Amino acid sequence: MDNAIEIFTLITGILFIILEIRQSNYMWGVQILTGITSVVLFCRQGLYASSALNVYYVVTAVWAGGAQQIHLRKISLKVLAVSVLLQAVGTAALICVLRALGDPMSSLDAAITVLSLIATWWLIRSYKEQWLLWIVADLMYVVMCGCQGLYWMAALYLF
Repeated sequence: MDNAIEIFTLITGILFIILEIRQSNYMWGVQILTGITSVVLFCRQGLYASSALNVYYVVTAVWAGGAQQIHLRKISLKVLAVSVLLQAVGTAALICVLRALGDPMSSLDAAITVLSLIATWWLIRSYKEQWLLWIVADLMYVVMCGCQGLYWMAALYLF
């Protein structure tokens, strides 16, 4: 059953990427489906931060889905500085929590989760630089999913 859920998540994830590239607001509805199935998959593997992150994706998809139009803009130095600080502090704090929960890849799971939270914030704010964060986070996800035997999910993050 997990294999079928992984494949469904791969398909909806790729569709989300296509819709995001086209700047279509339909991407948010697809993100809800992808997020829900990702919660199940990551939770079953004990990757609690990645599971919680996908709950965040579902919530932000519902919230952002009401936006009228996507307008790309350039990020400010202030937002960049705040993001770097949040990445450092958030990752350190989340590692402690995940270790206490027994997350098998707490450091990587924490770093990816915080980076993805920031990338989603940038996406919602329509900062064009958000793609740089997604590239780094996705490469990290390929490693983590591969190590956990989630090969279809690893394939999703290659797209």
